[in-house]
Amino acid sequence: MSQTKIQITTKEKPKEEWGNGLEFLFSCISLSVGLGNIWRFPYIAFQNGGGTFVIPYLIALLVIGRPVYYLEISLGQFRGSGVLRAFDLAPILKGVAAGQVLATGASITYYSCIMALTLRFLLASFSSQLPWSSCQESWGNVCYDGTNSTLNATGKMSPAQLYFEREILHELPNIDNGLGMPNWQLVACLAVAWLIIGGVLIRGIKSSGKAAYFLGVFPYVVLLILLLRAVTLPGAWDGIVYFFKPQWRELLNPLVWYAAVTQVFFSLAICFGTLITYASYNNFNRNVYNDIVIITTMDSCSSIIAGCITFGILGNLAKQTGITDIASVVKGGAGLAFISYPDAIAKFEYVPQMFAVLFFLMLFVLGIGSTVGMGSCILRVIRDQFGKRAGPSWVLAGGLATLGFCVSIVYMTPGGQFILNLVDFYGVSFTALILAIGELLAVAWLYGVQRFCADIKYMMGIETGWYWRICWAFITPGLMTAVLVYMLFDMSALTYKGVAYPRLAHVFGWCLSAFGLLQLPGWALYAVYQRRKQTANSSLWQRIRAACQPDESWGPANAQVPLE
Repeated sequence: MSQTKIQITTKEKPKEEWGNGLEFLFSCISLSVGLGNIWRFPYIAFQNGGGTFVIPYLIALLVIGRPVYYLEISLGQFRGSGVLRAFDLAPILKGVAAGQVLATGASITYYSCIMALTLRFLLASFSSQLPWSSCQESWGNVCYDGTNSTLNATGKMSPAQLYFEREILHELPNIDNGLGMPNWQLVACLAVAWLIIGGVLIRGIKSSGKAAYFLGVFPYVVLLILLLRAVTLPGAWDGIVYFFKPQWRELLNPLVWYAAVTQVFFSLAICFGTLITYASYNNFNRNVYNDIVIITTMDSCSSIIAGCITFGILGNLAKQTGITDIASVVKGGAGLAFISYPDAIAKFEYVPQMFAVLFFLMLFVLGIGSTVGMGSCILRVIRDQFGKRAGPSWVLAGGLATLGFCVSIVYMTPGGQFILNLVDFYGVSFTALILAIGELLAVAWLYGVQRFCADIKYMMGIETGWYWRICWAFITPGLMTAVLVYMLFDMSALTYKGVAYPRLAHVFGWCLSAFGLLQLPGWALYAVYQRRKQTANSSLWQRIRAACQPDESWGPANAQVPLE
C-alpha cells in the first residue's frame, strides 16, 4: 500500500494575526461588551417594560446568541477571510454578507455619534461642579434636583435630563420642519472620535489587540463602582425590582421578542460580519469553545449590571419626584444612558468629577472597541475583493474615517436623535434579523450542519454537540423567523419618545432597509449568472443548484491536501 503524503498549503492566509490567544479573547470582549450593553441595553429594556424584556433576552441569548456566536467564530477561523468570502460556502446567499457589511456601515456612523456625545460629557466632567448636578435658572421651574418639597415635584425633570436635552442636544420637539444646524461643539467631538478610530485602524489588528487588554478590563471596574453607588440610593430597589419583575401578559407581545432578539445581535455583535473578521486572524487550530462561553457569559453579565444601575437610578428619581410608575419617570430613547448614569454620578458625595471622568472615559473606550471592530470588518472586505489595488492601509482607513465623519454629522443636529432612532430601526435592527435568518440557512441548510461540524472537527479536533446542531438547524432560525413574521403583522409606525415621524422619514427608512435587503436577490442572480458562464447548456434549475454549492475557491485557511 502506498503511503499518503501530506502537503501543507496556505489559502488566502491573512498577513496579520493576533499576537496570542489572549489578544483575540480580550478583543472579542471589547467588541461584544461595548456600547450595545452599556448604552443600548438599558434604553431598550426601558422601552419594553423592564422585566418583561429580560426574560426573552436571556432566552434569545441561549438559543440564538451563543449558537450564532460559535458559528461565526468557527466560520471565520476556518475560512481565514472577511465575511464576504466566508459566504463562498453558499454563493447564492452571498447577499447576506453584503447586507451585513452595509448594516455595519450604518451602525458605525451612529456609534461614532454616541462617542461624540460621550466626549462632550467627558470634557464637561472637568468642571469645578458637574453642570448636571443642580438646576440652572434658564431651565425654569420644570427642573427638580431634590432640594424642594416632593409634593411639588410631580411631572418635573431631573437636572441630568434637562442638561442632556437642552444643553448638549438642543433637542427639537419634532422634525416636521427639518433637523436644524449641527452643533459645532458636537461636530468637533465627532472629528476627534473619528481621528482616533482611523488612527487605530491604520495601525492594524496587532495594535488593537494590544489595546484590548485595557479595553476589556477597565469597563468592569467602573461598572462595579457605579453599581455599588446605584443600589445604595433611596428607592433604587424599587427600580431594580421593576427591571426583573415581568408583566406576564406582555411576554406574548411579539415586539418585545423582536427587541430581545435584535438586542442580542447588538450586545454580542453577531450577524454584522465583525466576529467573522476577528476570527479570521486566529491561529487555524485554536480551540475557541471556551472563549465562546467566557465572552457570552461576560456579555450577558455586563448587560444585567448596566440594567441594574440604570433602573436603580430610575427608582431613585421616582422616589424623589413622587412618581409611582417607574416607566414614566423619564422619556425613553437612545439618550437614556446619558441621563441615568450622570444623575447617579452627581450624587456621589466625594469627588464626583473623578467618577464622571472615569465613567465617560470608559464609555468612550467601549466605543473605540466597537467601532474599530466594525471598521476592521469593512476594510477586510475591501482588501479581500481588491487586494493591492485597494491601496495602503492608511488610505483605506483614512477614507473610511472621512466618509464616516461626513455622514455622522447629521446626528449632531438638534433633530439628530430622531435620525439615530430611524437608522437604528430600519437600517440595522430590521435588516439584521432577516440577514441573520439567511446566514443560518446558508450554513446549516445549504452548506449543511454535518459538513460544517466536520470542518470544526478538522480544524479544532472536537466533536460538535447536539445542542449546537439542533440550534443551528431548527431552533435558532425557527425562533427568528417566528419573531419576524409576528413583528411584520403587528408592526406599528415608528415613533421617538412618543412623537410620530413625518411621512418622508418613513420613506427614507424603508429605502434604507430596501438597500440592504436587495443585496439578497442581487447577489443570488449574479451567482446564478456566473454558473451559466461556467456550465454551458445547463438548465436554470441546474444553475440554481450549482449556485447553492460551495464555490471552487472555498476551503480552509490552512488546507491539508493529500497527494498520491
